[in-house]
Amino acid sequence: MSHVKDDDQTGVDRQERIAREVAGRLGLVVQARHVFVDNNRSAWRRSRKRKGWDELLAAVQAGEVRHVIAYHPDRLMRQPRDLEELLAVAEERSVTLHGEANNRDLADPDDRFILRIEVAHACRSSDDTSRRLKSAMVDRAGDGLPHPGQRRYGYSPDGMTVIPAEAEVVKEVFAAYLDGTDAAAIARQLNARGVPTTQGKVWQADSVLSVLDSRHAAGIQVFRGQEIGRGSWPAVIDPGTWAEVRDRRAVRAAVWATGRQPTFYLLRGLLTCRRCGVRMSGSATGGSPSYACSRRRRQDQARCVRRVTARYVDEFVAEAAVALLADLQPAGPAQAAGGLSEADQAAVAADEAELAELKEMWQARELSTREYRQMRRTVEDRVKKLQRKTVVRPAAEVLDGMVGPGARAAWDRLKAAGDYPRMNAILRFLFAAVLIEESRAPAGEFDYSRIEIEPNPL
Repeated sequence: MSHVKDDDQTGVDRQERIAREVAGRLGLVVQARHVFVDNNRSAWRRSRKRKGWDELLAAVQAGEVRHVIAYHPDRLMRQPRDLEELLAVAEERSVTLHGEANNRDLADPDDRFILRIEVAHACRSSDDTSRRLKSAMVDRAGDGLPHPGQRRYGYSPDGMTVIPAEAEVVKEVFAAYLDGTDAAAIARQLNARGVPTTQGKVWQADSVLSVLDSRHAAGIQVFRGQEIGRGSWPAVIDPGTWAEVRDRRAVRAAVWATGRQPTFYLLRGLLTCRRCGVRMSGSATGGSPSYACSRRRRQDQARCVRRVTARYVDEFVAEAAVALLADLQPAGPAQAAGGLSEADQAAVAADEAELAELKEMWQARELSTREYRQMRRTVEDRVKKLQRKTVVRPAAEVLDGMVGPGARAAWDRLKAAGDYPRMNAILRFLFAAVLIEESRAPAGEFDYSRIEIEPNPL
C-alpha cells in the first residue's frame, strides 16, 4: 500500500479481491500457492526485502505461471531494476502482466517500452515523496520538534507534553536500573502494580529497555540517528542520570554479546585522568586488571598512557566509601544534592549558549550538517563531564541497608555475593569523581597519594 498521504489507499486484501475478479474475467485459475503477498513491504524502498516478490520471480522462472495479475504495476514494482529482473525471467515464458485497467505482454517490445516508462514515472514519484518527507523532517529538527511516530512513554502523542503519572514511572525505571535491577525484574514490578504500556499491554524486558534507550525522555533531539542538541520539549530524566544509564547499558550489552560475564571494574564511570580530564576505562592489558586513560590509543600528541592498578585503587575508594557510609544517618527520601559549583554552572551556561548559536547557524544554512555535528559534539562532551555530577536519585533507595554501624558488614555481603553493579551504584552516588594523578612512587610500589576523591554533596 502506498504512503498514507497518497490518494490511493487500497489495502492488500482489496487488491487481492480485485485481482481475482480480473482472473475470473480472463478465465484463469489461481492456485492458493500462487498468491504472493508483501503486506507492509513498500515496492519503492530499494533496501527492503520482499519475500512475495522473490517467490513470484521463482515461480515465473520455473514456468509455473504464464500470467501475473496485480492491482496496478506500481504496487508490484517501483524500481526500474525490479522491472528488468521480471523481464529477464519472463522473456522465455511469454508471460503477460495484467492490471485493473490494462495488461502488458512482457514478451512484446512495445509493451516492455511502455512498462519501462510507467515504472520510471512511479520511481520519480516515490523519490519526490521521499524528498518532501525528508525536507519536512529537516524543518522539524531545525525547530527542535520531535519526529512523529508511536507515542513515547511519558509523553502525549505529539511528544511535547509530559504525562505526569507516566513520567514518574520513567524515573522509577531509571532509578531501579541504576540500583542493579535488571529489565525483566523491573517489568515484573510494573505488571504487579497494574501499570500498562503505551499500548495498554503488559511490560516485557524489551519494553523496559525501550524506555531506558529513549533519548526523548532526556530531552535529546535526534536527527537521522544522530544527536543534534536539546529538543524544545521538557525532559523527564536529567542528563547525568541519562549518561550513567548509557554506561550501565554498555556493560550489560557486552555480557549478552559475548555470552559471558566480563570483568566488572568497580570504579567504572568514576575514574578520571587528572592530566587529560577524560575518563579512565578498564583494561586487562598486561595481565592484571587496571584502569587506563581513554586517550591511550590516540596517535597524536594528545596520547596519554597513564594507568593505575585496579585492585589497589578499588580497595582504597571502597574503604573511603565504607567510612562515609558508617557516619551517614539518612532520614526519609533524602536526595543526593549533586549540585554544580558556581563556576561549573557558568561553564555549562556558556556551553549551552554556544550550542544554541551553532544550532541557529545550522538552521540558517551557515553550517553544513556534518560541520554542525562535529562542532556540537565537542561542546557537548564538555557539558556531559559536568552534568555527570547532577545525578539525582532517592538516597533511601540507593543506600537502603548500607548506612550506620553495620556499613562494613553490609558492604562485605555485597562483595561476597558479587553484586558489583550495586556497589558501583553506591560509589557513584557518594562520589562525583576519582581523579588519578601521575605516580611518584618508586617502581614496584603503589602511590596512594595519586588518588584524589571528589565527593558528592550529601
